[in-house]
Amino acid sequence: MDFNRKEMDLLAIKIRKNILRTIASKGTGHVGGSLSIADTLAVLYGCVMNVDPADPGKKDRDLLVISKGHSGPAMYAALAARGYFDEGILDTLNKNNTILPSHTDRLKTPGVDMTTGSLGQGASLAAGAAFADQLNGSSNYTYLILGDGELEEGQVWEAALFTAHRRLTNLITFVDANGKQLDGPTDQVCSLGSIEKKFEAFGFHVISVENGNDTRQIYDAVMEARAEKELPSVIVLHTVKGAGVRKYAEMENCHSTTVNREELEAFYQELDAQADDGGKGTGKEA
Repeated sequence: MDFNRKEMDLLAIKIRKNILRTIASKGTGHVGGSLSIADTLAVLYGCVMNVDPADPGKKDRDLLVISKGHSGPAMYAALAARGYFDEGILDTLNKNNTILPSHTDRLKTPGVDMTTGSLGQGASLAAGAAFADQLNGSSNYTYLILGDGELEEGQVWEAALFTAHRRLTNLITFVDANGKQLDGPTDQVCSLGSIEKKFEAFGFHVISVENGNDTRQIYDAVMEARAEKELPSVIVLHTVKGAGVRKYAEMENCHSTTVNREELEAFYQELDAQADDGGKGTGKEA
């Protein structure tokens, strides 16, 4: 579980390239919230999770539940980068007979552990999986990724109550706090106030990551969460929606938008340049 900053940043760049390629194959899709979690996926798949691309269903694997299932292109991008399936399949997003539907589906895609997309439900699914592992004495972890807009769903907080009550320290929750959702900024649609204080009130060990697109900060937060043995942990990632690609990071609403094939090469060049500048293109510190 050794952390190598350069390797993780390069994997995040690869995941972003795959996200753009995937969505460009369809022409439009959930770009912003996919790009914002690329660094988290790089850390999880690159040096944290106990998984095996050659055996996606191995019994002692760690589980990942992307509750904001519309960010499926990000998960597919990471799975392809890790070798779960051929990268050419990324060009079939949401097409007839594809294994890559718009929202993640555990019955279709190797490496997907939970079918998600109806916002809020992934929180309950992850809590249920972690509780089952707790009862069975299993040593694996379940990782859950929520969107900040998704926190407006009441089911998230029902799951949070259960998670804290059962002290599910084997469940580590991430909140992709990028400040935007389908209909606009979360502060305008339905202000969340302090996400950290809310989870603290629900009985969680709260870790706030100032730069949620920094692989080092993400890794350190995960290690802190894994070391916590009394309370379940939530990692609040303060991210940039569309991180890594200036066009989308600066777009007022990039929740669902277009990616043109003709733009891909320029996007790839922009991302490649970040490998040499310490990731500044994603808002990271050098």
